[in-house]
Amino acid sequence: MLKVVAIMFSGIAVGFLLRKRRLRVVPHAVTVLIWLLLFFLGVEVGENPQVISGIQDLGIEALWLAMTGIAGTVSFSWALWRWVSGKKKGGKP
Repeated sequence: MLKVVAIMFSGIAVGFLLRKRRLRVVPHAVTVLIWLLLFFLGVEVGENPQVISGIQDLGIEALWLAMTGIAGTVSFSWALWRWVSGKKKGGKP
């Protein structure tokens, strides 16, 4: 963990020192590295037999979380819209 924090702070230091330069390759390199990290994460997950055997349960839980998250967001947005539009008209919230 200490190595990760040290690498992050060294990257911050290098970025601070090179902030006046225009480095056009950095955004592309970051994009490629993120795609590689995601690919290798998928490889690690695919190699794990416990994850693969429980993929159906994980999918059902993910679907449940997504649906309840959407329902909560829609209900809160609707309630907030009613409260805000009621204040604009001068009515009671």
